[in-house]
Amino acid sequence: MKEAMLYQRLEKGEVRCYLCGHRCLIREGRQGICLVRENRGGTLYTLVYGRTISAHVDPIEKKPLFHFYPGTTAFSVATVGCNFHCRFCQNADISQMVRDEHYIMGEEMSPAQIVALAQEQRGQSIAYTYTEPTIFFEYAYDTAKLAHEAGIKNVFVTNGYMTPEALELIQPYLDAANVDLKSFSDSFYRRIVGARLDLVLESLRLMKKLGIWLEITTLLIPTLNDSDDELRQAAHFIAQELGIDTPWHISRFSPAYKLTDKPSTPPRTLQRARQIGLEAGLRYVYEGNVPGSEGESTYCYNCKNPIIRRYGYFISEKHMQDSKCTFCGAKIDGVGL
Repeated sequence: MKEAMLYQRLEKGEVRCYLCGHRCLIREGRQGICLVRENRGGTLYTLVYGRTISAHVDPIEKKPLFHFYPGTTAFSVATVGCNFHCRFCQNADISQMVRDEHYIMGEEMSPAQIVALAQEQRGQSIAYTYTEPTIFFEYAYDTAKLAHEAGIKNVFVTNGYMTPEALELIQPYLDAANVDLKSFSDSFYRRIVGARLDLVLESLRLMKKLGIWLEITTLLIPTLNDSDDELRQAAHFIAQELGIDTPWHISRFSPAYKLTDKPSTPPRTLQRARQIGLEAGLRYVYEGNVPGSEGESTYCYNCKNPIIRRYGYFISEKHMQDSKCTFCGAKIDGVGL
């Protein structure tokens, strides 16, 4: 165990956690909503520090990040646990392990070992992903700091429910993030996820302000978050408050975990959503989980020519030089293009 960061000791042995938007009040011997931070004797401990449940080399496009060193690889790590309990979670076997199976497991791996493995695999970045990096913040923070010293970038794939305190603390070492904007309905967040929409929006605004490269993903679930009105609200928020240069990934849902009564998202729904995003002024809107779709590729916002053609997570053509479109010379938004 390791003492947690971002908490306050209170009277009667209680502690207040300031890591995520839940800001849990935790009594002696109890855990927070994430179930991986425990109050022992008035001290808050993280139960997952150094315990990696998953470690893989992935294309950065799998995160998905299409405008952050495209074509490179990310050494990707996770611990068990999450501060959400999404009914449709694609990685529930590890994110919900503590809640459903009542135990914590993982291979012992120090931050220095993670960085060494990333160097060995010649990855451009380390991605904290698969579950929720916020709940293994101390582990990610120590790793990210060592990674920067070694010239390796750091990426969060996150639900965006961290506090401003957490974001400001990690900001010097966090280069990019893909944030799940799961819906633009607070009711959806409360019923399906167990959280609040406004705190996610607050994190998105702050990430942009802090200069963290930001891409957004929305998983479209038939009848739950795929109405034209809700999609327009999300698109206008991204365009007006985060900027038209912010990529939006609209992904196809497949039945999973506790949400198996809904069908997979029809491809035409993704096409419609992409058009809504483009009409809102967004420069880059992508269709995810539909290999071979035209919406997987990057198009120049100026001349409309394809400048990065993709199939799944892999690039087949690239028409850029010095981050500029080779057809018309327009500057393409992103990092490491």
